Amino acid sequence: MNTRLNLKQTDAAAYKAMLTFDAHAEANGISTTHRDLIKIRASQINGCSYCIDMHAKEARDNGESERRIYSLTSWRETPFFSEEEKAVLALTEEITLIHNRVSDETYANAVKVLGEPYVAKVLMAIIVINAWNRIGIALNMFP
Repeated sequence: MNTRLNLKQTDAAAYKAMLTFDAHAEANGISTTHRDLIKIRASQINGCSYCIDMHAKEARDNGESERRIYSLTSWRETPFFSEEEKAVLALTEEITLIHNRVSDETYANAVKVLGEPYVAKVLMAIIVINAWNRIGIALNMFP
């Protein structure tokens, strides 16, 4: 497979809008650990090899352990994630797999564990990485 168009060159305004959206999500007060988990898990679900590679490297640079990165696909079956992280990961999965909808149980638990203002920030971080995944996959971007 060959990479396709370069969005930054072909539609600079759209690329700039994505960067602005991404910058907002990066600066919105969500913890680095939560942001890293969101990016990796959504990218795994979407099958975006470019983003999985990039964000796993970033997470390691931010102090995330290899063990937790490798366990993200089975986070429910491991003792490696906190209650807050599990709420973030459950929300990430249900938003990423939106055709199944976000269950009332997952949403209520996220609000209970994280608080509504933080859930709003998590929601936007999940939406941003899903948008980047779709760009990466549509344009055949590889690590």
